[in-house]
Amino acid sequence: MSETKIVPPDLNDSDSADQIDLLKEEKIQSKWHISEGVPVKHIVGALFFIMLAYITSAYVPSIQIAWVVAVLLMTIYLFAFEVVRIDIAAISVMVFLGLTSVLAPYLGLSEGLVDPEKLFVGFSSNAVISIIAVMVIGAGLDKTGLMGKVAQGILKVGGTSEQRIIPIISSTVAFISSFMQNVGAAALFIPVVSRISVRANLPLSRLLMPMGFCAILGGTMTMIGSSPLILLNDLLIASNQTLPADQQMVLWGLFSVTPIGICLILVGIIYFVVLGRFVLPKVDTQESDSSSPMAYFKETYGLDYGLVEILVPSDSPIIGMSLESLESPNGIRVIAAQFPNGSLRIGPGGLDRNVGIDANTVLGVMGTPVQLGKFCNKFELQLRPEMDSFADALSAQKAGIAEVVVPPGSKLIGRSAIDVRLRNSTGMSLMGLHRAGETTQAGDNVRAIEFQAGDTMICHTTWDALSRLEGNRNYIVVNKDYPIEELRPHKVGWALLFFTIALSLVLFTDVRLSIALLTGALGMVMTNVISIDEAYKAVSWKTVFLLASLIPLGMAVETSGTAAWIANNTLSILDGVPLWGLQLAVAILATLFSLVMSNVGATVLLVPLAINIAIGAGGNPAVFALIVALATSNAFLIPTHQVNALIMGPGGYKVLDFIRAGGVMSILFLAVLIPLVNLVF
Repeated sequence: MSETKIVPPDLNDSDSADQIDLLKEEKIQSKWHISEGVPVKHIVGALFFIMLAYITSAYVPSIQIAWVVAVLLMTIYLFAFEVVRIDIAAISVMVFLGLTSVLAPYLGLSEGLVDPEKLFVGFSSNAVISIIAVMVIGAGLDKTGLMGKVAQGILKVGGTSEQRIIPIISSTVAFISSFMQNVGAAALFIPVVSRISVRANLPLSRLLMPMGFCAILGGTMTMIGSSPLILLNDLLIASNQTLPADQQMVLWGLFSVTPIGICLILVGIIYFVVLGRFVLPKVDTQESDSSSPMAYFKETYGLDYGLVEILVPSDSPIIGMSLESLESPNGIRVIAAQFPNGSLRIGPGGLDRNVGIDANTVLGVMGTPVQLGKFCNKFELQLRPEMDSFADALSAQKAGIAEVVVPPGSKLIGRSAIDVRLRNSTGMSLMGLHRAGETTQAGDNVRAIEFQAGDTMICHTTWDALSRLEGNRNYIVVNKDYPIEELRPHKVGWALLFFTIALSLVLFTDVRLSIALLTGALGMVMTNVISIDEAYKAVSWKTVFLLASLIPLGMAVETSGTAAWIANNTLSILDGVPLWGLQLAVAILATLFSLVMSNVGATVLLVPLAINIAIGAGGNPAVFALIVALATSNAFLIPTHQVNALIMGPGGYKVLDFIRAGGVMSILFLAVLIPLVNLVF
């Protein structure tokens, strides 16, 4: 489809293109040249964090910890103010940590903050490789059309209402996440949510964050739902070896945490249903209205058409009438029909002009708002407020308006759309005909006009039907950017086989997660479910670099003693605080640590501390340890968690979006966790 561009009247086409490219280049450069016109808030923020780092350096026990704290504060500043893209910020932090090995003498250090040999270990980490593999697996399942069917099923149950779709998606992902890695569950559902977003005409940003947060919460439902919970019993066994017999801790069962997990998930879903309109960003990742297909056709051809869904009641006078007797006199076109027996007719061979209308038939009708209103009133038809039966079949990803030119020598010349049965033979419903600068619309009996060479047909069609005309010499398809998909439904068996193999290896063997998932991904590539080039494109490299670059920072926080220093000082300040206050402090520490280091590292570090605090305060050490393992899932505040990093790119989110929505979610998490733990245990 050609794209309209507004250019100054004194520029020719070539100059216009050059000018637009120049403007784009200037925009890109302005993103990088932050020295010119730096926002005041960035300067104020930088001064604040520099002052905070300087003050903190006076209280730390070593120069090494002082520098790690400074790097932590710099990372928070770069993330919060987004001076540069978040993945570039993460890479910058990693590079600086690597350079400390060279700059050590000038920084007062005996050695670098991170061993240079381990600086890039994040790119080969189990977590990052697992994310790459699960993205490929998700793309492979999507290529078979399986994810499209899942999306269609959710739309049938939830319609196109945000308040109904969010609970269905979120609860489904949370359940899956309770027995597999949360990042895997989230990655598998990104294609599903993307399709629902398009078909329900809802911004992707309104759906991805609830899905991602509930995927994280799903990891709290069972003791195999997240890495910290899987690790917890091993840490308890190790601690039992140093404890007297009367203080030995009982290990947790598989479903010990299920009541807590269910409550956390319910709170998360209710939060987004009730407050989602206030905390969720509305990022339009689709084309703006000014460049949308309908805006283009209205501006170019004067066609102001809408597509609606209409139900034919049992007492409507339309019953028994044919499409031919309905359309031209009323200036409308029937694009699709679903009959009472459930059969859906659309595309080539779907709707002939002699097809009759039955009671309770659902019609997809296109026309101007005035024509559609008169049509419904005249025949006592029920106009549905939103697409339901055709939400999938007539979504923007599957159908739309197209321009098709009649070339010289075409067999259409001298014949009309009625003569060639255009809709039935090609799947194209003629809405307008443009000839010699004038456009004839559907209400002007356009289907009876004989075609001439050079005529432009404006038609509604499915993209699959339009792609079949690409090689037909009787038509020239002007649209070249329609979203035609090359689905491979015949490969669904292979896709499900290797997905099952990967899932079985994860659940029933001790094979590392990355190896198990790569087995499934490789199997799909080897059986041509997805090509290797498509696999590369399926990977969000922004997510990969973000996570891999932050892993060295977590190593520096842990190996330098910074984490232990923060934990010990925080807990020593709380001497004399009630038991629930100590539990809350432990949970907050686990939350904060999981934002800047791996949740496993945070768990290993804090569980022994929490056990000692519980024993000293007369509390249950196993419960304190459980609070640590659960609170490491309270990672909603910034996009450093694997799931948050995964959805950030597709959702078009900024760090402030996570701070806004995730801040409230983090508070709710703690408010539910501490009382429930004491109530259940």
